[in-house]
Amino acid sequence: MPDGHQTTKEKILETALKLFSRKGYLGATTKEISAESGVAEVTLFRHFSSKEALFEEVLSTYSFLPALREIMPSVRNKPYEQALTEIASAHLDILCKRANLIKIMHSEVHIYPEKIRKIYFTYIDEIFRTLAAYFDEMQKKGYLRKFDSFLAARAFFGMFYAYFASAHIFMFNKYNPHDTKCLIREYVGFFVRGTLGEENKNHD
Repeated sequence: MPDGHQTTKEKILETALKLFSRKGYLGATTKEISAESGVAEVTLFRHFSSKEALFEEVLSTYSFLPALREIMPSVRNKPYEQALTEIASAHLDILCKRANLIKIMHSEVHIYPEKIRKIYFTYIDEIFRTLAAYFDEMQKKGYLRKFDSFLAARAFFGMFYAYFASAHIFMFNKYNPHDTKCLIREYVGFFVRGTLGEENKNHD
């Protein structure tokens, strides 16, 4: 239930997240979202000009991108392996929290209107670019070897998304928090050893 201290906009966003997660973008209507939020549909449209705008705000609020942007300043001055571990842990945490939304989007994204697909993939692209900027900084400091930072960011997040998908979308394995900690440690270790500059491999 929406909290009594929430603003109307927050109530609408929280309800939209719930209904998009249950019915998908195509299945959830603004009429349903407004009714479950306890507001008139016209009120919803005062806050969000369209269903597309509402969906974009849901991604802006609840996706991994805002979480990543929030933690990046704090990890920039930490040891490389620790920084990547914290990023990976936060990534998997958000993926698991948003598992229902991700599952239904995974199944229907191919039939989304072009505008919605563009919004969705723009957020994914920005997640990659945010981590790529960190890799660029580390390369300029001479800490990392030269490589394509955007492709590296895709590879890094791809490792953990593949693990999440196998457990939550394809149900290939049971999600286990202890196993996840071990997996993060191993995956981050693989990545660190593959990206460090030669002179730093014995000093991280």
